Amino acid sequence: MTSSTREQLRLEGFELIDENLRFLIDCLSDALRSLGETELLPYLPWSGSVPEEQPPEGTQQLYSIGFQLLNMVEERVAAAIRREREKTLGPESIRGLWPRALKDMSGLGLSPEEIIKVLGEVDVQPVLTAHPTEAKRSSVRERHRALYNELVRNEYPKYTERERRRIRERIVTSLETLWRTGEIHLVRPDLFRELRDAIHYLRDLFPAALNRLDLHFTEAWRDAGFPLESLRAAGNIPRLSFGTWIGGDRDGHPLVTPDVTATALKMLRNAALQLHARELEQLATQLTLTRQLNEVPEALDTRIDELAFVLGDEAAATDLHNRFQEEPWRHLVALMAARLRRQIDGHAGYPNPEALSKDIDLLSDSIRDSGCTLIEEQYLRPLRQKLDIFGFHLATLDVRQNSEFHDNAISQLLVAAGVPDGESYPSWPEEKRLEMLNRELQSPRPFLHDTASAGEQADLVLDAYRVLATHRRDHGQGLGALIVSMTRQLSDLLGVFLLAREAGLTESTPDGPVCPLEVVPLFETMDDLERAPGVLSDFLSHPLVKRRKSPEQQVMLGYSDSNKDCGILTAGWTLHRAQENLSAVAKEFGIKLRYFHGRGGTISRGAGPTHWFMAALPHGSLSGGFRMTEQGETIAQKYANLANATYHLELLLAGAAYTTASHSQPASQPDPADPLLPALSEASQQAYQMLLRTEGFIEFYREVTPIDALENSRIGSRPARRTGKKGHSIADLRAIPWVFSWTQARFYLPGWYGVGTALESLKQESPEKFDELKAALPHSTFLAYTLTNVETNLASANLDIMSDYAGLVGDDALRTKFMDMIVAEFERTRDLLAELFDGEMQGRRPRMAKTLEIREAPLRVLHRQQVELLRQWRGLVAAGKETDAEVMFPKLLLSINAISSGLRTTG
Repeated sequence: MTSSTREQLRLEGFELIDENLRFLIDCLSDALRSLGETELLPYLPWSGSVPEEQPPEGTQQLYSIGFQLLNMVEERVAAAIRREREKTLGPESIRGLWPRALKDMSGLGLSPEEIIKVLGEVDVQPVLTAHPTEAKRSSVRERHRALYNELVRNEYPKYTERERRRIRERIVTSLETLWRTGEIHLVRPDLFRELRDAIHYLRDLFPAALNRLDLHFTEAWRDAGFPLESLRAAGNIPRLSFGTWIGGDRDGHPLVTPDVTATALKMLRNAALQLHARELEQLATQLTLTRQLNEVPEALDTRIDELAFVLGDEAAATDLHNRFQEEPWRHLVALMAARLRRQIDGHAGYPNPEALSKDIDLLSDSIRDSGCTLIEEQYLRPLRQKLDIFGFHLATLDVRQNSEFHDNAISQLLVAAGVPDGESYPSWPEEKRLEMLNRELQSPRPFLHDTASAGEQADLVLDAYRVLATHRRDHGQGLGALIVSMTRQLSDLLGVFLLAREAGLTESTPDGPVCPLEVVPLFETMDDLERAPGVLSDFLSHPLVKRRKSPEQQVMLGYSDSNKDCGILTAGWTLHRAQENLSAVAKEFGIKLRYFHGRGGTISRGAGPTHWFMAALPHGSLSGGFRMTEQGETIAQKYANLANATYHLELLLAGAAYTTASHSQPASQPDPADPLLPALSEASQQAYQMLLRTEGFIEFYREVTPIDALENSRIGSRPARRTGKKGHSIADLRAIPWVFSWTQARFYLPGWYGVGTALESLKQESPEKFDELKAALPHSTFLAYTLTNVETNLASANLDIMSDYAGLVGDDALRTKFMDMIVAEFERTRDLLAELFDGEMQGRRPRMAKTLEIREAPLRVLHRQQVELLRQWRGLVAAGKETDAEVMFPKLLLSINAISSGLRTTG
């Protein structure tokens, strides 16, 4: 790509953003006039100068909707510019997508056969979670989808003026509806509403995205000159599936009861059956092949008769016969869909996906035999692929619980079983814990009868595992892993096997009991990540794990708590080193590690462009299996519309494929920045932790950010704190509200603090090493990725707005002490990054500069309003006027939502 063409496309994109945004703001202006909200018209964002006087009621909602429109425009323009780039420079010019990935794999020296072998190893699974970061109601997102669809229609160049006027009128009507649709949760959403939102993506959006994704891959494969027959013979590769935590993640979430898990599994199963029934009904409209022109196999007619008989609804079977008897393929598909519909209602149906797959195979084989190979390729193969991906479970449900909760459950079991000193189990030394666990795990005999109660925590864990055991017996599919958050030692993992035995979630083998569900450590804090290789080695050596005879072990990494613990640079380096060391352990045992990356929605919690994230992984750490969390508002940002969903899924799959291929090759050279990073990491950690440990920091933090408002918000179903305590412990505070609160106040502090001190100490103590670091930067994927993310956080922060929030701190000395520290570190980090990168971000990253600049003026208004709202609300709370505080709280929530829309991020 030439620089002039790149610049031309960039400028074209900026013009398109401005043009489309003006159009939508004009439509919003018409909607406000229609609603009689004329006093807001002078305050419309991006429509000229804003009056100086105090904005009227409704400005927050106005700006929030304005930002939502801007976000839509940016998504559409990004897609349009990708299309123009492909037309001008070819599909291989777009980094991260299939054409470029296949070209780069060929560049590694791989033949098509070797690429197919790599693709067979690739198994990618996004996991949808319901952390409290999605501030918008689902009804608002429905309005967004309607607006987005009209925006897409408006791009068609051949519409008449009348047709364009109709589109504009529909957009104005949608904006009028959106204005009167409450934006925020005034009542905390329950888990099932969160799950229904996730099911919308899984059942209603991803299947259509998969059709496009498969087409993109097939076209890229053909265009590369590779044989399609070889690819088809390999089956459904690379593999994509989906997971979820909603209804299974009980870490600090007391509302996720065993009954909730059982209901979640049932909802997911029914949604999967609905998906396949819908797909079959759509397929039936295509299979209009008639008996008069096609030879009908006897097996097809026989199967039609069988399904009509077992359907259990004579009237429905007769109706389908009368309508489709001359179109046997359509008749069979209609019967298959009817059987699934009745199955959803509780009647007998297909016992498992394999039974449904046999009917699809009968369709495929008979259609292919009749010579209609294109019909089979375009309609039957995608159906088989969706059945393979979604099964009868839609998404696998992981169950996660904290190691401390497990310790308390085991303690209650030991006490109930009369084990001496069982009540002290959580504080037993590791040797004593392991001695008891190893002894007990040799026996299949439980401590207690399954009707006995040992205590609250024990009952909750055991009843949840019994739900899993029942589901596995009845349905087989749909269960993910048993994930242990805050894994610190081997006994944290072995304790899960003990609990599984107690609940009947183990199976007998000639070698001894086996847990059919994988037990997965989650390493989160800096100390835990450093201990992780030793824990994994001990775990893989244990007979219970070796008995599973699995060639793969999943390990989850926590990006959020590690960052909260030690800052962005140290967390990134600790995670990087942990993956290198964990991968070395796996190599010793001859197994593959499947990393589960617990990335959040913000850079401070592990977010960043997917293909750059993969490129920065330690060499050799990606062996095909890749899981990552998709949290809160990032789900809607990535997947709310078909084009964007397809793009992001393609980034995931193509990125995993190329990175797996690259990691299977010997490393070309060591990362030149590696020798310098230990000292940088240590200096950054010391600076970050010194700030957090400085006397008065918690008081300053709670006054300078809206953390108290977030703790009282109704954004998600899960509490902001693990134990329910408020105000006294950063350790107890979840990483999401920690980052969310700093983001709202425009500090973005967890995403950069400590980096400047680390760079300054290196430069002062060893100028030649600082020069080495600068020279290494373009050749170090890890360092470039990390420092670019730090730079993005710095650019998103705003010193003037920080100062406004600092005015909320009542103690002048406290405010001055911490603001002096923070501002000095901010300026230090900004200046040293500009030196390392040879220039300010605005000149090097014009797209990022544009997206920040266009938001800044309306954001400034919103921040100043929020500061005043916080001051008033806190005053009411302090005065004990709880009713008045509650009355004004929705305004504060709307303020939080509006700023989130403007920043495109929460926590």
